[in-house]
Amino acid sequence: MTSKIPIFGGIGSAVAGIVFVLFFTPSGIFQEEYSLSVDPTKEKQTLFIMARVSLVNTGTKPLTNVNIDFGDGDRTYLGTLKPGQFVIISPPQGNSLQYVIVTASEGIYVSKVYRLPVAMPGMMGS
Repeated sequence: MTSKIPIFGGIGSAVAGIVFVLFFTPSGIFQEEYSLSVDPTKEKQTLFIMARVSLVNTGTKPLTNVNIDFGDGDRTYLGTLKPGQFVIISPPQGNSLQYVIVTASEGIYVSKVYRLPVAMPGMMGS
């Protein structure tokens, strides 16, 4: 009976290691080749509205011909985003800040509306 304890301990350790890799590492084992995270936000301040669009290439390969359509005819060309690259873009002055559409040559098409972040006590605009 005592000789089986180290075997079960080793199996348990192996299972724990696999679970850790699958669930707790940022990319896990499986990651898409072409993937993009888009987060448009707008914050209402006392005198103005602060808006920005955050982009992250979450894939394993570069995204080419990345275009941002802010609506109202406003567009920005970013070119290539390397894997893991993080970019923050401000929409043009006077834009209605309704939605953002981001496209890339690799078949990426992401459409999102601007979100309002939760106001925290003591922060600007709260």
